[in-house]
Amino acid sequence: MKDEIDSLTPSRDFSRRSFVQTTVSSGFAAAVLPVTAQTITTDTAGLEAGPVSIPVGDFQMPAYRAAPAGRKNLPVVLVACEIFGVHEHIADVCRRLAKQGYLAIAPELFARHGDAGAYTDIPKLVSEVVAKAADAQVNGDLDATVAWAAANGGDPAKLAITGFCWGGRTTWSYAAHNSRLTAAAAWYGPVARNYNAGDKTVIERAASIKAPVLALYGAADGGIPVETLTQLEAALKAAGNTKCEFVVYPDTPHGFYADYRPSYRKAAADDAWARALAWFKKCGVA
Repeated sequence: MKDEIDSLTPSRDFSRRSFVQTTVSSGFAAAVLPVTAQTITTDTAGLEAGPVSIPVGDFQMPAYRAAPAGRKNLPVVLVACEIFGVHEHIADVCRRLAKQGYLAIAPELFARHGDAGAYTDIPKLVSEVVAKAADAQVNGDLDATVAWAAANGGDPAKLAITGFCWGGRTTWSYAAHNSRLTAAAAWYGPVARNYNAGDKTVIERAASIKAPVLALYGAADGGIPVETLTQLEAALKAAGNTKCEFVVYPDTPHGFYADYRPSYRKAAADDAWARALAWFKKCGVA
């Protein structure tokens, strides 16, 4: 998509693995290399962290999980990835959340369609993998992730979701799908367009969103016009949801939280992260 293409160095040759992905990738996705020197790395001290497998029917979906070691009944945060799949940045976000006391889990929602982390050509990645992950499949996978978390130390009564770009849109979509969601934080996910042609836009599904959602966006995001956020906010209020909050950072591009990319903006990223943690606490997730 244009927002991801514009926020990355032009890609190199196309490559992909022809098999269904069965494990989460280690390191960073091929499309985002080389990573910048400002990349944040969170250690695993005091955590249980690493790959896990989540049953979804007869399919074993890979995921990355991080949680405080030895603790039960933890609040749960689902982490929805960017178009690049569950690579090191998304794993690090899980560890950051685990350091705050959450069981954070990032399912590989593209696993049936190919290895998103192996692509270097972003348009092909979108058309051949990302666009095939329809909302119905993704929401079902997230439901299975919640069930796994409940059986592995998580408290499903304290459930949040957060996600970035494609994962930001997925955050909105899952809020429309799961009425029991405690809270959500959506980072720069498109609300007036889709990745899968058969899905409805977030604006079209606004009436189904009952959870409090914190929306974190950049005013200089070329792929997400601010007016579309205004339209969504109006649609939510018209449907009776006055619990959502929109934060738009001036002169800030798409991907401003992605510390491994040139689009990273530390001031906005730090402020938005603090807001997200405070939001989860305020809404009763923590």
